[in-house]
Amino acid sequence: MASRLEILFLVSLFSVLLTPLHCSVFDVTQYGAIGNGSTDDSPAFMLAWTDVCNSSASTPIFHIPGNKTFLLNPVFFQGPCRSTNIQFQIDGIITAESEPSNWKCTRNRCDKWIHFKRVDGLFINGSGIIDGKGKNWWSSGYIKADVRPSALEVTSSNKVQLTGLSFRNNPHMHVVFDSCDMVHISNVSIDAPGDSPNTDGIHLKESTHVNIEFCSIRTGDDCISIVDKSSNITIQNIECGPGHGISIGSMGQYGAYETVENIYVSDVQFKGSLSGVRIKTWQGGKGHARKMVFKGITSLNTQYPIQIDQFYCPHAKCNEQADAVEISDISYIDIKGTSMRKTAVKLACSESVPCKNIFMQDINLSYQGTNASAYCKNVNGTSQGIMEPSVPCLYYQTS
Repeated sequence: MASRLEILFLVSLFSVLLTPLHCSVFDVTQYGAIGNGSTDDSPAFMLAWTDVCNSSASTPIFHIPGNKTFLLNPVFFQGPCRSTNIQFQIDGIITAESEPSNWKCTRNRCDKWIHFKRVDGLFINGSGIIDGKGKNWWSSGYIKADVRPSALEVTSSNKVQLTGLSFRNNPHMHVVFDSCDMVHISNVSIDAPGDSPNTDGIHLKESTHVNIEFCSIRTGDDCISIVDKSSNITIQNIECGPGHGISIGSMGQYGAYETVENIYVSDVQFKGSLSGVRIKTWQGGKGHARKMVFKGITSLNTQYPIQIDQFYCPHAKCNEQADAVEISDISYIDIKGTSMRKTAVKLACSESVPCKNIFMQDINLSYQGTNASAYCKNVNGTSQGIMEPSVPCLYYQTS
């Protein structure tokens, strides 16, 4: 017969095994989340995250169940966590307060809504929807981008996956990865009105080894934007429009030294977007944008299917400056379709820092059933194959 001490030990062990830290699935409704769309469920989400992050399970699952709508104020999911394989499964709807003044912000700042930091091995998935109710944020009182929250932001995290979710009508950028390595984004849908300000679909900053594929993005700004210190990015099988296309930059504002390199974009369809593939840099900037391939692009009534702009300035007036971000080793291959403007190809480069090693092959773009044209200034490079329109500053190779 077991001694009293042995019985107490077994009871204690059994009790430990039943604590949440040893579970694998952490459902937010078990932590008090209501999911009626009007009750603030943020505290329940944070309680669940504490147990997920401290869990000894090999793959703890933070679960947001379907058939419910969870109202959230800004939430911060801080790591590092005990496990390096955390699944954040969203099957329900996450929504926000529709009136900006009702948001419960930290220190009067609402720059991030759902924020993960230092969470390695994070897998965000599900069939759910993240709805930022951004309409009232887009009014004049909140028009400045720095006072509007990005929807989902992941910072300083490695080996992150995002798949299956739908984002809509977020106040600012929809998905942001900042200072991350080894990121895979797939089968994501993003939807916001074409006139919604600064609502970039996917924004990459200081991130490396990123793969984005099979996504549909309709928004009021860049479908995908890539800025400083980002490299080794692959983008393929994307539908974009409305929106401002896939943009490198902007880069070099306020004379900053910034770099973006090793970008591969293929099998993208632009439909009714402001730009197709675009590189935009400010005068006076420094650094480089280089080693990029844009291939297999279809343009359906895009205003500028191909654009390099070293004079980017979204203001009424900008001062001319000699310095510029250096743009080099850029290839455009198999780009076809229609342009909303007569000038389908626009390459505007600096006299002091011209664009170098620009290559084009098999470009076939038209304007309203007629021949399109190309504008180029201070560009060195070559072209070959079908060139409609011809780009006069590129040396044409016959073989």
